[in-house]
Amino acid sequence: MDLLIISKNKKMENREEMLDPKHQTLHTKYLRLSGLEPLIITPESNFINVGERTNVAGSKKFLRLIKEEKFGEALDIARHQVEGGAQILDVNFDDGLIDGKASMIKFLNLIASEPDISRIPLMIDSSKWEILEAGLQVAQGKCVVNSISLKGGEEEFIKQAKAVKRYGAAVIVMAFDEVGQADTYDRRLEITQRSYDILVDKVKFAAEDIIFDLNIFPVATGMDEHRRNAIDFIEATRWVRQNLPYASVSGGVSNVSFSFRGNDTVREAMHSVFLYHAIQAGMNMGIVNPAMLEVYDEINKELLGLVEDVILDKREDATERLLDYSEKHKSVKKEVVEELEWRTRPLQERITHSLVKGIDRFIEEDVEEARLQSAKPLHVIEVNLMTGMGVVGDLFGSGKMFLPQVVKSARVMKKAVAYLQPFIEAEKDGERPANGKILMATVKGDVHDIGKNIVSVVLGCNNYEIVDLGVMVPAEKIIQAAIEHKVDVIGLSGLITPSLDEMVYIASELERQNLSFPLLIGGATTSKAHTAVKIDLKYKNAVVHVNDASRAVNVVSFFVG
Repeated sequence: MDLLIISKNKKMENREEMLDPKHQTLHTKYLRLSGLEPLIITPESNFINVGERTNVAGSKKFLRLIKEEKFGEALDIARHQVEGGAQILDVNFDDGLIDGKASMIKFLNLIASEPDISRIPLMIDSSKWEILEAGLQVAQGKCVVNSISLKGGEEEFIKQAKAVKRYGAAVIVMAFDEVGQADTYDRRLEITQRSYDILVDKVKFAAEDIIFDLNIFPVATGMDEHRRNAIDFIEATRWVRQNLPYASVSGGVSNVSFSFRGNDTVREAMHSVFLYHAIQAGMNMGIVNPAMLEVYDEINKELLGLVEDVILDKREDATERLLDYSEKHKSVKKEVVEELEWRTRPLQERITHSLVKGIDRFIEEDVEEARLQSAKPLHVIEVNLMTGMGVVGDLFGSGKMFLPQVVKSARVMKKAVAYLQPFIEAEKDGERPANGKILMATVKGDVHDIGKNIVSVVLGCNNYEIVDLGVMVPAEKIIQAAIEHKVDVIGLSGLITPSLDEMVYIASELERQNLSFPLLIGGATTSKAHTAVKIDLKYKNAVVHVNDASRAVNVVSFFVG
């Protein structure tokens, strides 16, 4: 008995050491996944979106294509997911009329031949172990297995966990044991603690490779026992993140709004409110349909209050009140009214609305109106468009907007800039020599270029020559081009979190090669703090964070003179 007490105390000391901030400074462990490119999930990663449309249960179209064996068209869905901002691709073939194992092998092999898809990590998803293992045997990079659990007992759980470990994958662990699914706060804690102990202490599974799915269940079903489904998940998430070192938390977000099928307006609001609170509690990834998300600050205030009451179980009559609202505000009618209403607002509000909501239908019309009111077409970018993108950046940074929505905003911005480009070019003075030469590149592992392109346009209009290397540019190509073109400044851009590490690497390479190009850092995930603490320390020459395109000219002129 004394030996057991000593062992348990020692284990608790180890856990406390893992949680100790000083210990984390030296030995912090992050969940590291990869396709062709790495995805490192850090506290600064905001929220990792898992694309669900390559799951036969998440897309009727994908299910139909797989049944008809049209795998080439099914690949287009995967590509669309990646282009839409998915950072992990969930792949599932669990259907009674599909050979799940054969389909998994064939589809993953096809993905491997498509670099634009296979650059992000895969989530191999199935309720059947043989399909999971088949996927593990052909998946490239470090993927995620979804999922294993204790429902078959400890022996089977350990066997599967050891296999996942051998294949070098991370794993989603369902809050499920021999008794059944965890559907209360206490049951979630009981099962996750037990699962974590087995994985870390018996299997020696890396704690940072454990992701808990704490079961997102519907709320507002009319049944009292379901009232706390959302808040119990949120509070259990907070407990896991505070007590099970390095473990992540995930879940299928659409489940929370199941009671309101048919009313997309209410469902979108429920998803955004749930995510807003769950992310604050520590949920760092999830399966989300970007088309079913509303921007938190854009939710109708009455609806927002009703949804908050339901998600956080604030009122006895919360469900009835939300149901009443749903009946009075059907999705189709509401969308038509909203579309007409926002078009009557002042010009700047219309442009901002288009950018925040990702609506490109009216952007050229509004940009033309702004151009006619401005002294120069460039001012439309510097004032009207950057004002709107500033709102997008603030919402994204505060967790009220998510990456797929930011990608849609970027597409609207790109369309607006493209419309203005001919007018801007017509005003340029071709006779004047260039003020200086600037190299611009989106770093390796990142395909997002809207920010970089806007800065290039602004600098170009101020008579700077731009050397644009495009996207996914490795460090060696950036440095080689900077030397060959004898540029005055290097500008690095990136939207996703792994871009931050790549920027650190580029700075260290510039230092190693004893180069002296001033370095401009920009992009949605970049910040003054990260630039100062991570990038600047690697490079003795100038490193400047530029938080929006309108400030790029002043910064560059300081170095070029």
